[in-house]
Amino acid sequence: MNNNYDVIIVGSGAAGLYAAINLPETLRVLIISKRNLTLCNSALAQGGIAGVYDSPNDNIQLHQNDTLIAGGFKNNTETLHILVSEAAYDIDNIIKLGVEFDKNPDGSLHRTLEGGHCRHRIFHHKDATGAEIVDKLILKVRSMSNVTILENTLMCDAAKTETGFSVNCLSDGKYTVCNSHFLIMATGGIGRVYEYTTNSAIATGDGIAMAYEMGADIKHLSFVQFHPTAFNNRHTRECFLISEAVRGEGAYLLNCHGERFMHEYDDRLELAPRDVVSHSIVHESRKQNSTEFYLDITHKDSEFLVNRFPMIYKNLLDQGFDLTKDRIPIYPCQHYLMGGINVDRNAQTKIRGMYAVGECSHTGVHGNNRLASNSLLEALVFSRQAANHIASVLDSAADTYAEHTFETHEDKPKIPTGIRTEVRRIMQESAFVIPDKEAAVKGFERVKELRRMLQTEEYCRDVNYVEANSLVTVAYLILREVI
Repeated sequence: MNNNYDVIIVGSGAAGLYAAINLPETLRVLIISKRNLTLCNSALAQGGIAGVYDSPNDNIQLHQNDTLIAGGFKNNTETLHILVSEAAYDIDNIIKLGVEFDKNPDGSLHRTLEGGHCRHRIFHHKDATGAEIVDKLILKVRSMSNVTILENTLMCDAAKTETGFSVNCLSDGKYTVCNSHFLIMATGGIGRVYEYTTNSAIATGDGIAMAYEMGADIKHLSFVQFHPTAFNNRHTRECFLISEAVRGEGAYLLNCHGERFMHEYDDRLELAPRDVVSHSIVHESRKQNSTEFYLDITHKDSEFLVNRFPMIYKNLLDQGFDLTKDRIPIYPCQHYLMGGINVDRNAQTKIRGMYAVGECSHTGVHGNNRLASNSLLEALVFSRQAANHIASVLDSAADTYAEHTFETHEDKPKIPTGIRTEVRRIMQESAFVIPDKEAAVKGFERVKELRRMLQTEEYCRDVNYVEANSLVTVAYLILREVI
């Protein structure tokens, strides 16, 4: 196989797939997917995609203002304006690619409401919008003759070369170096650095850690969003999400006594932004000395609920709860990263030719808290920005390829067991919703020790090493900001 490409995209969520679709078809593109194409955070997105599209009662200024308020006015206003201004184009584009959004009886697109939004502007496919978008993007990418896809392939390392980039790939126990003129990181989030997360198993922050080692700027990695209504099942690390849209349709939050409590904390009640609701739950938890909280929408029509939230309804039934009859146990858990690899308006990092898109990037659009359903929008808008910028600078690309030599230490011992478990415990204790500064200082020292060990000792560069090193690096960067 020819291992030289014009563009290598690491990650196969909405951002990585959409970047490939928008690149010139004359370019040879490689997509590296850590597992299969459908296993990504994008496919787990339930609520929808926000945007002002054919909306007579809405405008981009209102969308921008809602995003600013949710983000604590720490947003980058330049990139935010791009986000809300380009929403209509990309929503229209994915509809043309076959994405089906729910419609009203008259045939118009249905828009729902979620916390922090002043208008109904979230387009959705039942409660499985991310899966619908990813499925249709995959169909398009698989039809493109210029795109090569490597599934179940891990990026073990990456390096800048004199002509572009080299990426060391591991698949079926075999290492292969692939080279390119441009590199797009689309590696997703960092959820697995916490004990409980809504993220998929692949969310170990690999792209962020490797970009950091390559010299890219990492910004606001401590801007972590904890979703307030994850299903409270502490038996599994991956927590099932109860979409924001359930509260948008009228669900109540209840404390351990079965009482509504959000009026004690915010005038917007259950529809306050996610960080406000998560903080409120934690404060109420301390007040009541209990972690028992519930989401209750049993006062709504049961047929409506089953049709509106079929995936949530089914998944809850599997856990022994009926959304139409039962209060659902919930509690905040890690959900989304607002920080990441710092990029400009074109999604380009400080390393020329390297881009970052989707959750691994820091575009600044979210501020310190993401407004509901802006994540899929960001993934689309800025992956297209990256693709367009690459198309505009193709003349500056080298004509040849250089290959970097990577150390794999295949004959060296494997890392000690328990590193990832220890890191998750440290992060859960020190940086969950309301950080514990004392625990963070202590945890930071231990994380530094682990990082020093992984960086200086010679271990086999297998999957366990790569993911543990990524999580330790991510924890190091988060705690360094927290303290």
